[in-house]
Amino acid sequence: MGKRRLSRKIVLQFLYQVDSTSTGGAYPQSSYLRSNFESFCSLHHEAADGEMLEFAFLLCRGVLENIDAIDGILNSCSENWKVSRMSRVDRNILRLSVCEIVFLSDIPLPVTINEAIEVAKEFGSETSAAFINGILDKIGKSMERGEFGDDN
Repeated sequence: MGKRRLSRKIVLQFLYQVDSTSTGGAYPQSSYLRSNFESFCSLHHEAADGEMLEFAFLLCRGVLENIDAIDGILNSCSENWKVSRMSRVDRNILRLSVCEIVFLSDIPLPVTINEAIEVAKEFGSETSAAFINGILDKIGKSMERGEFGDDN
């Protein structure tokens, strides 16, 4: 398993914790994000190396700084499923994947989708992988049409 997949797992676990403990949609301010993330990693992922943690932090920061835009994209591309109704695992896998797709254009779309599916197989329900694949595929097609981009 590659370092980036391990980074994505760290991100999922951190976002799940933040999602579980935030009240009223309040997420850590950027000034506290780094220290919260480092504390989380020192408790749960002490074996992770610097490269893994930097990529993971990049994703965490990208998700939390762009959460409204990311959730807007998810809401527009998920028929009959608002972000608030999705399971925490699925919601946060989708959030980190949308962050990669929209804000980190150096990662090819098929790689992001494949990684999301693999993480969903490990952490989600038996229907998570198909659900996530369907939404990310729709987002990818919307990106190709120029519907989403860095200006979101």
